[in-house]
Amino acid sequence: MSVITLENVSKKFKGNTLFNQVNLNIEKGRIYGIVGPNGSGKSVLFKMICGFIYPDEGNLIVEGKLIGQSKNRFPNNFGIIIDRPGYIANKTGFQNLKELASILGVIDEDKIEDTMELVGLLPESDQKVKNYSLGMKQKLAIAQAIMEDQQVLILDEPFNALDFDSVKHIRKLLDSYRQEGRTILITSHNQEDIDILCDSVYRINNFKLEKVI
Repeated sequence: MSVITLENVSKKFKGNTLFNQVNLNIEKGRIYGIVGPNGSGKSVLFKMICGFIYPDEGNLIVEGKLIGQSKNRFPNNFGIIIDRPGYIANKTGFQNLKELASILGVIDEDKIEDTMELVGLLPESDQKVKNYSLGMKQKLAIAQAIMEDQQVLILDEPFNALDFDSVKHIRKLLDSYRQEGRTILITSHNQEDIDILCDSVYRINNFKLEKVI
């Protein structure tokens, strides 16, 4: 079952061609790795899939719905880490997640607390996000992407700044989500992350997505 489909997608960014007539099917319950050098378009691809930017040509279809139409501006039930998420600096991690959770209103404070603990953060801490380490900010980014049990995870460099034990823990967590039937797309500069986690790997090469595995 295809969750995400790219049909003849082309995209230029800042005058440079990144993708030309790309076709791709993302199936439910698998982890996909997207690899390529810096500037090749990994983040742009993820932004198109999430509806943040549009392709110049072609269609992006998520669960049978064409993304970009007025009624389908963004796909539903996506958990996303792209670039560096912004937070309210003078609020705690818990307060930030509570603000985000209020948008949809589908989870309660207990769920937020459980998610923070799951990624290795202390929900009761009064430490402001502006004083978080890079690793703590990354864990907070992961928490916001998973706290509402999102069924599709779009994770651009999710392991950045994490220590060794945290990397092992988050890998195990993502693997458990795959076993539950969730669909995950990741990028990582660490080839080991890709090798351990991914069922399929695509490399951006000559403006196409070339299947590696």
